[in-house]
Amino acid sequence: MDKRYQVFVSSTFADLKNERSNVIQTLMEMDCIPAGMELFPALDEEQFEFIKKVIDDSDYYLLIIGGRYGSLSDEGISYTEMEYDYAIGKGIKVIALVHGSPEKLAVEKVELDSEAQRKLQSFRQKVTTNRLVKFWDDAKELSGLVALSLPKTIKTYPAVGWIRGNEATENTELLKQLNELRQENNKLEKQIQEFQKNQNNMSDLAQGDDEVSILVNCKVTEGGQEKLKSWEQEVTWNNLFKCIGPKILKKQGENIVFNTLSNYVVSRKYESFKSSQIDFTDFEKIKIQFLTLGYIEFTGVGLTNYWEITPEGQKYLLEIMSIRREIDETDD
Repeated sequence: MDKRYQVFVSSTFADLKNERSNVIQTLMEMDCIPAGMELFPALDEEQFEFIKKVIDDSDYYLLIIGGRYGSLSDEGISYTEMEYDYAIGKGIKVIALVHGSPEKLAVEKVELDSEAQRKLQSFRQKVTTNRLVKFWDDAKELSGLVALSLPKTIKTYPAVGWIRGNEATENTELLKQLNELRQENNKLEKQIQEFQKNQNNMSDLAQGDDEVSILVNCKVTEGGQEKLKSWEQEVTWNNLFKCIGPKILKKQGENIVFNTLSNYVVSRKYESFKSSQIDFTDFEKIKIQFLTLGYIEFTGVGLTNYWEITPEGQKYLLEIMSIRREIDETDD
């Protein structure tokens, strides 16, 4: 689906209007959704609670630091620094654009108060320590820096993003369950990989011609009426792997694997059917078993997970699916 990413733009306001304007224009040209303190140019504690919700909904956080520390909260911390700390605490990926020579800025764009200067220097040090930043000296440079930095960040750290409502799946419950499964994938994969390292003997695992019971449901037409059928179907592990193995010789989306397995299991009982779907718990059981056996592996991109056969799985698939010659054993 065609995604758009929401980018929260954080900075002091009055002194960086041109800089913010350049950045926001660039974000819109990149089909991103800019968000920030244009909502509330003069922040207070109550409005900051709303800003936090906007940050929660954002995919990336873009910070611009010039020569001013900014308006202070009751705690004596600038709202810009509070936004930054909140985004870091939420694990949102940060793109920091820091002015390289603030001492060269015009008087109206720098802090004259020594305490504010100290706080700004401390904030700059916090942002630039152990973090990749881009330095700028002119507002015109920011568009190019954003155009270079954001795509790399999106590619390296894919986020959820936004899609048009008419492009979203109609089955919201299915989407919810798939999202929950995706969130568990990395955890499951790590657990299974660790298990594989420590478990040398796999002979006690169900596999091959061992059967597994899969709960399945579909719609069939009987007597001119469409009926919902639900039952448990016995299937061998070999047949399940023969079903999906050829499809995952190259990376395949998890939803495709799910639909392929659902159609196959239902076809064991009905030739004509609609809306086939195996139980999600059983789908997870199949996934874990093949992971444990070392036949498949996962990669994730954003909310999408991909299945791919491992070299071990490919070797086993060829073994169980290859057609062998019939040998004539009659005597000469």
